[in-house]
Amino acid sequence: MVISRTIVPVVVVPRRSATAGVDYGLSNIQPQFYLSPVHAGKIVWGVGPQLWLPTATDHSLGINKWGGGPATVALFRSGHLLAGTLIGNEFAGVNHVHENQMTINPFAFYNLKHGWYVVSAPIITADWTAERNKRWTVPVGGGVGKLFKIGSQPLNARAEYFNDVRTTTGGTDWQLQTQLQFLFLRHK
Repeated sequence: MVISRTIVPVVVVPRRSATAGVDYGLSNIQPQFYLSPVHAGKIVWGVGPQLWLPTATDHSLGINKWGGGPATVALFRSGHLLAGTLIGNEFAGVNHVHENQMTINPFAFYNLKHGWYVVSAPIITADWTAERNKRWTVPVGGGVGKLFKIGSQPLNARAEYFNDVRTTTGGTDWQLQTQLQFLFLRHK
């Protein structure tokens, strides 16, 4: 079975000084494809490629170079809990303008009534091009979400707040992530 997931990040970088403006726009789109067993047991897993597309609308939001790398996912479900992790590494660009970044995305969802859930899904990153003591960003936090429909289209919306307990030089102290997913389900 092939599982696909595409990340289309719209990023807002707040003012960093009184003279600087707000940067916002599209970052690098990242399609991911996982090969997974059709009949999984208690743990669903997959491995495959992820791509890095040159779609950033500003140099502060991403690098406009082609790239890619390996990706893995593993998850399990027990009652109201769904938990697991996504791990990948992207390589993009060459010479002095390039990316070599690992992402670790542990996640835990606890389902409540009426489509509501609580969630923690931080995105931990390691910039392998940075100095050893400046390469990790480690956010801690969580939020809430809801599954709902508009007409017959299922959607998933959520918001999470994270405190960055470790960050890169010039990195953020906190993050606010919002997400809206269109869900396309195949019915048998």
